Amino acid sequence: MQSLKPSLTMKRPRPPSPPPLSTTTTTTTTTKPKPTQSLHPKTPSKEPKTKTHPKWVPLNLSRSELSLPLTFPTGQTFRWKQTGPLQYTGTIGPHLLSLKHLHNGDVSYFIHSTPSQSAAKLALLDFLNVGISLAKLWQVFSENDSRFAELAKHLKGARVLRQDPVECLLQFLCSSNNNIGRITKMVDFISSLGTYLGTVGGFEFHEFPSVERLSAVSEQELRQAGFGYRAKYITGTADVLQSKRDGGAQWLLSLRKLDLQEAINALCTLPGVGPKVAACIALFSLDQHHAIPVDTHVWQIATRYLLPELAGARLTPKLCSRVAEAFVSKYGAYAGWAQTLLFIAELPSQKALLPSHFWDVEEKKSAKRKDSDRCSSDENSS
Repeated sequence: MQSLKPSLTMKRPRPPSPPPLSTTTTTTTTTKPKPTQSLHPKTPSKEPKTKTHPKWVPLNLSRSELSLPLTFPTGQTFRWKQTGPLQYTGTIGPHLLSLKHLHNGDVSYFIHSTPSQSAAKLALLDFLNVGISLAKLWQVFSENDSRFAELAKHLKGARVLRQDPVECLLQFLCSSNNNIGRITKMVDFISSLGTYLGTVGGFEFHEFPSVERLSAVSEQELRQAGFGYRAKYITGTADVLQSKRDGGAQWLLSLRKLDLQEAINALCTLPGVGPKVAACIALFSLDQHHAIPVDTHVWQIATRYLLPELAGARLTPKLCSRVAEAFVSKYGAYAGWAQTLLFIAELPSQKALLPSHFWDVEEKKSAKRKDSDRCSSDENSS
């Protein structure tokens, strides 16, 4: 089994339950915000003329292959919004789409705007990683772990997304030492620099800005918008990407072809990216399916079920590597997918849905603690 040696420690936020359906949060309407713009953008006066798809279309994915509530509001992405009961809306490139569960649990999609309907569907299928069968993966995981087999009965459809690397990178730069609400506002601000695509459920949606557009934003603009010290990391990273000979976007995509350690090392050359956040980027956008983002919560899972002999020890970079190796040894080449489900099972909102025999008294008390933030450890200490 491949040995993993990167230092992958982070304090990953525990995402909150899906937002209430009555929310009216919006993002900015301008493609070039003023330096004084805050993280509370304004509402556009009108929507652009775009091609629309006439109806909801079955995606041929059952809820056991894709659960929207277990995939979107769990800290992988901060750009998809809940726009209705069991409905989430977001953008993939120039395409604005919604996904929702039908009464039987199957998933359907609606294209709000797109330059090409066929391209929109292909982009959606790629984004959802539909080439990977959860049923087959979970069968293997369950054969190796009886506890996983029990959890899988109650938490079906927790899928790992295949995001655009630039988008994923910028989102997790915003996550450093931060909370879910503020991360989302920052990501919304950055998104508003891109082309406006439409409004759904009271939320405005934009195509994620290009590296070229990002490089035109000043550190001062971001600081005035409330990004704090993260502003220099975002502008610095945009500048480094822009300077790449083949373009920053292509350079990031090329990391999908590297080994995990090589991808982690490459990401860590970017301002503000340490091995902690790099593991999240590798798992959620670079096809590094065995990347294990080790935070204090994953450390607790590991010492409880995989490495009980380490219970009570202090988490160090060396032990982070040992935890990652333990997950890969247990679950194989897609260990990151198994770890994602185990992490989701630790969220207070999900623990409440599980039979009581899964948790002892101490764990039930822990489930009531205030939600913390995924991948939010301070990269300054990397």
